[in-house]
Order: sequence, then C-alpha cells, then structure tokens
Amino acid sequence: MPISVNRQISFALANHTQHLNYWVMIRTLVLILLGIAAVVCLWDGSVDLPFTEILIALVILTGVNLLTFSRLRQSLPVTEIEFFIQLLIDLFCLSAVFYFSGGANNPFVSYFLVPVCISAATLGGRFTLTITGLSILSYSLLLFFNVPLPILAPDHHQHDASSINLHVLGMWLNFFISAGLITYFVVKMARDLRAQEAQLNRWREDQLRDEQVMAVATLAAGTAHELGTPLSTMKVLISELRQEYSDNQQLHQDLTLLQEQVNQCASTLRDLVNKAELAKEGQIAAEPVQTYCDNLIQRWKILRPDVKSRIEFANCVADLNAVFSPTIAQAILNLLNNAADASPDDISIHIEWNAETILWTIEDSGPGIAEEVSAHLGKSFISTKNKGLGIGLLLTQATINRHGGTVTLHKRVPQGTITRMKLPLITTFDAA
Repeated sequence: MPISVNRQISFALANHTQHLNYWVMIRTLVLILLGIAAVVCLWDGSVDLPFTEILIALVILTGVNLLTFSRLRQSLPVTEIEFFIQLLIDLFCLSAVFYFSGGANNPFVSYFLVPVCISAATLGGRFTLTITGLSILSYSLLLFFNVPLPILAPDHHQHDASSINLHVLGMWLNFFISAGLITYFVVKMARDLRAQEAQLNRWREDQLRDEQVMAVATLAAGTAHELGTPLSTMKVLISELRQEYSDNQQLHQDLTLLQEQVNQCASTLRDLVNKAELAKEGQIAAEPVQTYCDNLIQRWKILRPDVKSRIEFANCVADLNAVFSPTIAQAILNLLNNAADASPDDISIHIEWNAETILWTIEDSGPGIAEEVSAHLGKSFISTKNKGLGIGLLLTQATINRHGGTVTLHKRVPQGTITRMKLPLITTFDAA
C-alpha cells in the first residue's frame, strides 16, 4: 500500500519585493495628497509657495515611483539595499518639499516617521539606524533652514517668522523620542519575528521528515520480520553448495564471500531486534570508542569488499568509553555506502574524538553534489544516484539530529564530496 505524506507549505514573512510593492502604494497615496495640497494652495492664491521647486521634487519622486512600478513587473528579486535606497530617495525628496513649504512648521513633516517605521520592520539594524539618523537630522535642519511661510507658524501674529517657538520645538522633541522608540522596539520585534519564522520552518521540516521516517520504519519493521526465513534458507543452501563444489576454487571463493554477506545480513537483523529491546529498556552498555569504530569499519568492509579505502584515526582520547544508540551505526554505514557508491576506488575516512564529540570525515572522488540538490538532502526523498531511493540521507539526518549531531556535505576540490558527521558523546573513562 503506498504511503503518502502531506507536505506543508513553509511559513514565511513577506519578502522585500512585497515590501517594495506596499511602499509604492504608500508613496502614490502621499504624492496624491501632496499634489492636492499644492493645487488647493495654488487655486486659493493666498499662500505664496515656490511651486516650481516643489513641483520639481514631486516630479522626481513620481518618476522614481513609475520606474519602481515597472521594475516590480520583472522577475528579479528586490534586495535589502535596493529597498533601503528607495526609502532614502523618499526621505531626500520630501525633505526638499518641506524645505520649500515652511520647514518644521509644515504639518506633513511628521511623515518622516513612516520610513522609520517601515525600515525598522523590514530592514536590518544598520539600515534602520541610518534612516532614523537622517530623518532626525533632516527634521533638525528644517527647524533652522527653510523657506518660511507665516501662515503655517502657530503664533505668526506675535512672533517673527524666523523664531522657533516652544510648540515647534516640542514637535521636534516628540519626533526625536518617537523615532528612537520605534527604532529600538520595532527592530527588536522584527528580529524576533524573523527568528520565530526560521524556527517554525525548521520545526515543520523536521515534522515532515519524521513523518517520512516513521513511514519507512513501519515498512522496515515488517520487512525485517519477513527476511528471517529466506536468509535461513540461503545459509543452508550456500553451505551445501560449498561442500558440493569444494574442488572448484574460484566458485568456492565466491560462495564463501556470499556466505559472509548472508551471515552479515542475518547478524544485522538479530542485532536490530536485540538492540531495540535493550534501548527500550535503557540497558545499552558503554563500550570503547576505538572498538566501536573498528567494528563498524570491519562490518562495512564485509558488506563492501570491492571498496578501496584509507582509514585514519587522529587526535583520539585513549581509554574512552561511550554509549552509542543502535541507530547510530546504521546512520554511519549509510554515509560510508554513499561514498562507496560514488567512488569505490578512492575513499578517505578520517575519525577523531575527544571527551565531548566524535567526528567522521568521509571524502570521495565521485561526481559531487549540485548546490541546488545539496540544500534539500536529508529533508526529503531526494537521491543523487540513478537507482537510489533517496531515503539513506533522510534516515541518517533524522538519526544524527535526534541525538544532537549534524551531517554536512561539501564540495571537494578538484572533484568529489566531503561528508562530515559530528556527534556528541555520552562518555566514561576506563577505570583501568
């Protein structure tokens, strides 16, 4: 019966392309409002504005908006620096508009908080600090440098147009405090949201992988039970064939190798059942790390007698015992078999450990792994071999990750793959 696994779509916050789409909408709305305000002032005639300079700034911003709209119709992704530059353009153009329309007395000047909020929610800390600093600087300069409009001054009947009254100074202080609070708290909240997003995506990937592993484990348990009888029959028949063709040296050697392979399969099934029971009861005994690695290498050589390998032990702590879960050995064997399938004539195995971790480094000279494939290895049923089922690395990743370890694959120069398996050890030192 086929097993289907429901894939869940990864949760993700909006990307910078979506952010820029929203910003184009905001910019369009602001341009419409500023345009309406300019038309009203021009129609009224009582306000003496430098309409030419203001119109130039608004035309520039409108042109940028149209180019941005056209750019968003392309498939190229929007980068963080590009979105940052878009915010800077708005900041500079609006500063010019405010300069020619009363400076800090302009009622629209509080709009400087909008790019600060957008930057804090979507960009990194350094970009947000830059936007905030430039906004405060622009607001501060507009207090002293502007084309004054007496009609905008709160007490223009009692004060000189060049004076700075307490109301305007209070507006500036309120802006300064608001920008600082937004920069700190919104940046912090946005960072927490991104971290939560990454954690949630990892959790969903792990959940999907565990569902796939459980499906495989269910089938494997039934298959292991069914293999017992055929293996026993094969052992008997091979033993009889060896006796019958003992005079044929070549055939006798092949039958001997076949018998070793069958015995290894039978032993693996027995160990699987026995160790599963011990693990269930929490009775796994510690064993020397050196012995564990030697036995694992020897077991692999029996399974893959055609492979030529170089094995090196380095920087190892002597007389160190550790508790290994029964599933760890199979995970390492999967990695060794993957390397053997890639280049059976050239494999290098480097093993080292200390009191805390053990590291296996396996190098092969095979065709290597494409970058677009390596990003998904161990997360789903993806195979780099023509006849592979794609479950070896999936099971290995699930096993090693469950015990606090990691498995990474890298390109090897000039050719091949470097596989590293790092695992924390539950260790004890030999009393002797």
